[in-house]
Amino acid sequence: MARTGKRALEALRELILAGHFHPGARLQPGQISELLETSTTVVRESLTKLVAEGLVTQRPQRGFTVRELNARELEDVTELRCAVEVLGGRLAIERGDLAWEAALIAAHHRLARTARRGDDGELSAEWEDAHRAFHRVLIDGAECRPVSEHSEALARTTQLYLRWAAASPAAGVRDVEAEHQELLDAALARDAARLAEALHQHFRRTADVVLRAGIVAPGPVAPSAR
Repeated sequence: MARTGKRALEALRELILAGHFHPGARLQPGQISELLETSTTVVRESLTKLVAEGLVTQRPQRGFTVRELNARELEDVTELRCAVEVLGGRLAIERGDLAWEAALIAAHHRLARTARRGDDGELSAEWEDAHRAFHRVLIDGAECRPVSEHSEALARTTQLYLRWAAASPAAGVRDVEAEHQELLDAALARDAARLAEALHQHFRRTADVVLRAGIVAPGPVAPSAR
């Protein structure tokens, strides 16, 4: 039962991140159970876990829905991710050994050699997997589980935004390969300040692409001062 639940959770997570369900779309356990060929109980448990991960929301009278895209939230997630990844990068530079450097080089090599888009012009699943792996290995040298867990959660949220912005012309003007090369070079040079700046630039450019794509709703307007 535990293995079945884990497989359902992973499958449902990937369906959401791959754009199978639109942001704000209702997630009906009965339909999903047929899609995944499992029980509604397992699906509900998976949806509850995805609520905790931040990919799904649960509201009275509406049930489960894919989280909606929001500009204010994107800004907040970007700031949080910068803070977490910069801390992880600094600790990795301090603690990472030769094996970490080798793993980082290998992860970058895989990323650089993987086509970013498929024949249909969409981001390829292979590239997205290599991309996640590179960023994960980058902070693995920190050997800090809280940092790794927060990084993974924030990366999943960011990926949801990127999935829907990928088709925008704004996504095609970045030199993502050069950005990742700079991250690698800064890490291998053990230059924490350079890596921090490269990470800030990398994540800010991601947010800018999403915002220019025009796919997110504006965030709440702050009340005027009286």
